[in-house]
Amino acid sequence: MPELISAPTRIPVPGGKLIDEYAGRVTTGTGAVSVAHMVAPAGWEEPAQTPEFDEYTVVLRGTLLVEHDGGVTEVSARQGVVTRAGERVRYRTGPDGAEYVAVCLPAFAPDLAHRED
Repeated sequence: MPELISAPTRIPVPGGKLIDEYAGRVTTGTGAVSVAHMVAPAGWEEPAQTPEFDEYTVVLRGTLLVEHDGGVTEVSARQGVVTRAGERVRYRTGPDGAEYVAVCLPAFAPDLAHRED
């Protein structure tokens, strides 16, 4: 039987970014996959990470910049990007911020992100 997710769970994070998890460890108790809607303000950035999960991201509005060992990939509205487990990446936004959906396989967990200090 289908399971209705009537509302996401807001995940508190510093720096002005909003994360609403629709499926994952917090909302549905699954470690297989997480689906989250993110809104990050202009100039937002997070530490580099080398996660143990693949991340599939679709940008809905604005620009997401993905730093990696080969440079920086600019992902604009109506574009997507895939980062693979074991790749060192760092996410930040362009001058207009970004709104995007991220799907992580397996589900996101802070201890699986391996963020740098």
